[in-house]
Amino acid sequence: MGLKKGKYVYIKINSETYVKVRVLRSKSEENPERYVVVGPIVKEPPWTAKIIELESLPEKAASKIKEEYYTLRP
Repeated sequence: MGLKKGKYVYIKINSETYVKVRVLRSKSEENPERYVVVGPIVKEPPWTAKIIELESLPEKAASKIKEEYYTLRP
């Protein structure tokens, strides 16, 4: 089923860490503003969630997500 019809996905940061991200469909794929980190850092995402590998994203978007991820970490 997914989370809110594809609005939210979980990005796999490493082997045991995921972060919830809002995907803005109105932005282009290469635009780093398309991905907005909104959620907590989790070890196990919901089983209905779509999971995307961080390496599969464009370089600018991946670096933006990493930057926001490190500000969320305690």
